[in-house]
Amino acid sequence: MWTIRADEIEAAMARIDRVFVNTPVRRSTAIDRRFGAKLLFKDETANPIRSLKGRGACNLVAQLKDCAGIVCGSAGNFGQAMAWAVRRRGASCTVFASTNAVRSKIEAMRRLGADVVLTGKDFDDAKGAAEAWAAERGMLYMEDGAHAPLAEGAGTIAFELEGEDVDVMLCPLGNGALAGGVGGWLKHARPACEMVAVAAAGAPAMADSVRRGIVETRPADTIADGIAVRNPIPSAVAPVRQVVDNVVLVRDYDIRLAMILLRDALDLIVEPAGAAGLAALIAEPARWAGRRVAIPLSGGNI
Repeated sequence: MWTIRADEIEAAMARIDRVFVNTPVRRSTAIDRRFGAKLLFKDETANPIRSLKGRGACNLVAQLKDCAGIVCGSAGNFGQAMAWAVRRRGASCTVFASTNAVRSKIEAMRRLGADVVLTGKDFDDAKGAAEAWAAERGMLYMEDGAHAPLAEGAGTIAFELEGEDVDVMLCPLGNGALAGGVGGWLKHARPACEMVAVAAAGAPAMADSVRRGIVETRPADTIADGIAVRNPIPSAVAPVRQVVDNVVLVRDYDIRLAMILLRDALDLIVEPAGAAGLAALIAEPARWAGRRVAIPLSGGNI
């Protein structure tokens, strides 16, 4: 099990490529009026790979002593981030993605220099193939969500919101790195803030595991490929459980509405997983009314 250290989240700010930090906070008077709340959108689409994953990848790779080459499995965003981070050290990156992965993400990984191998029907299949391939060749396998530096890099999102007096954080829940890192900083710096992890109803494995203990579920059935986990990482479940106050599930219908609202009100193209936090607010608007709510928009690769 990894643990989150607040001092390591602060230290990560110096390790992360400047293109990924100090992302803008977007506001919309129209959205505030619609929901009767004050919403702060941390725009993690505003960087060259349009995803928060660059934060954790840079923080992790910067601390590796041996980085000749890295192997990972990815739905697309983590692969882009790892390719970006290892390129800075002159290393290679091999990414396994499913045959159903989003084409634009596959092309983006290859543009960043990654060798992309397509295999399996979903994200978890691809991860398993990546781990086996790396073991056979004695290469370094990195799993998104399995390492504290990934979460601590993601936690810099919350660090950058210091001074915003946030009452609630609605944070997408995938493998746990984002929710664990953001929640870890909030419980250190603003313990009264309610930390809510948001998972897709069609991929409830991680949410169920945080609530009850490790659960592997049926195949993921959601448009939110970035959080479509069906086999949780055991070492990530306990750290997330320690820092979240609530876990909620959102329907694809509400995710689609969130994507449309972000496009219309903020002129932002946000992928389904990245819009999950706003989907939770759309599904239960009365629950968050009158509060100051922060929502990371964690990816924009559709």
